[in-house]
Amino acid sequence: MRVVVGMSGGVDSAVSALLLKRAGYDVLGVFMKNWEEKDEDGVCTSEGDWKDVQQVCEILDIPYYAVNFAQEYWDRVFTLFLSEYKAGRTPNPDVLCNREIKFKAFLDFAMQLGAQKIATGHFVQTNERGDLLKGIDPQKEQSYFLYMLHHQQLEKAIFPVGGMTKAQVRQIAAEEKLPVAEKKDSTGICFIGERHFKPFLKQYLPAQPGDMVTPEGEVVGKHDGLMYYTLGQRRGLGIGGHGDGRSYFVVDKDLKNNRLIVAQGEDHPLLYSRAARIEQLTWVNEPPAVGKEYGVKTRYRQPDQAAQLLSMDGDMATVSFSALQRAVTPGQSLVFYDGDKCLGGGIICEAIR
Repeated sequence: MRVVVGMSGGVDSAVSALLLKRAGYDVLGVFMKNWEEKDEDGVCTSEGDWKDVQQVCEILDIPYYAVNFAQEYWDRVFTLFLSEYKAGRTPNPDVLCNREIKFKAFLDFAMQLGAQKIATGHFVQTNERGDLLKGIDPQKEQSYFLYMLHHQQLEKAIFPVGGMTKAQVRQIAAEEKLPVAEKKDSTGICFIGERHFKPFLKQYLPAQPGDMVTPEGEVVGKHDGLMYYTLGQRRGLGIGGHGDGRSYFVVDKDLKNNRLIVAQGEDHPLLYSRAARIEQLTWVNEPPAVGKEYGVKTRYRQPDQAAQLLSMDGDMATVSFSALQRAVTPGQSLVFYDGDKCLGGGIICEAIR
């Protein structure tokens, strides 16, 4: 069986290719270049990653290719990323990137290379039904980022490291003397890399400074542009010497009047929601049942939170949390779990207090 591995230049995809080669598959490595610009230091980070992919594939003695999906990334991921920020929401580009690039454009390309399956270094697992299951390493588990995939895509995918811990992955890479064994994990925007966020976003969207105000309407500072802030944020507000001395947190955005609403205290009631409305629903297999309790995540690495699916109407659903949830953020994803099985989810469009 021919398997095409999405090689990022990192240790997880390198070990995935190694494990598949050991298992006797016909393995090809493909490096995806999806962003053309250099970073703030004038460095094209993808060049270093491509060199790492070449080195790893030569050590493993597998063929390798590079493919440019920059136009697809711009059209299908980045333009939506910008429009969400413009609308005052906080998007998650990794979720879209997985659906539109890694499991659509890349999957199609791999099939053209005669592949029966693709593989990536994601820390997730699947079963014979095409269900999406959590990876076993709780610190690296990534099903949250893949919830938009359907079982038809998952049935064509292999996740060789999903049943391993990150430490085990690095150990295997070190034993095989792979040059990426100790390479730092990427934590930046999917395919764009780590950036100073404000100047990066300012290149594409004009900033509109305005007032920071309390829920009572008192002006306590100036913001640089609503797109730079997210609900629950404390750092970078630059507010001092006001009120009772406690830290300020972002609790809301008033888009109509271009005002950032801030309140004092990490337990302020406006930071918490009892329910949420979600849209753009996608389910891996069957949708969850209305009225049933599930585990949900409203952000990556959050422990599963008990919640009930109150209603579902077409592309919209309402979810009620068993306990108040902090900083439920429009634009982020709410993902459903039934035990270790990821069912799918939707984009948060309203936090209900």
